[in-house]
Amino acid sequence: MNKTFKCFAILSSVLLFLGGCYNDNEYDLYPFPSGPCDSTSVSYSTSIAPIITANCNVCHSTANPSGNVITDTWEGLNTQALNGNLWGGVNWENGYIPMPKDASKLSDCDLAKIKNWINQGAPNN
Repeated sequence: MNKTFKCFAILSSVLLFLGGCYNDNEYDLYPFPSGPCDSTSVSYSTSIAPIITANCNVCHSTANPSGNVITDTWEGLNTQALNGNLWGGVNWENGYIPMPKDASKLSDCDLAKIKNWINQGAPNN
């Protein structure tokens, strides 16, 4: 009886421990790894340039302008922003090549920042 009780207690503890973490994953526990998304106060230098550097400049730099699109300068990106190509590509709209090519769509937060910056006239700030 004592052995049976110990086995039951250990098994119950293990099941309780494992069951407590059943649906826990990093996103559910921490949906905003660096805090909530602030897409209202965006600037080219602090918000947009880092997104573009991380996702676009490998293929669209001045040295390697795939499709004659340059994103590593404000002037080049501003042209794409104002003619609609930047938003159409990163938002995966019909009629545009989804960007970044062969990669996941940008996060909703990054898209909101880009959209807000474009709506402000894509300033060099």
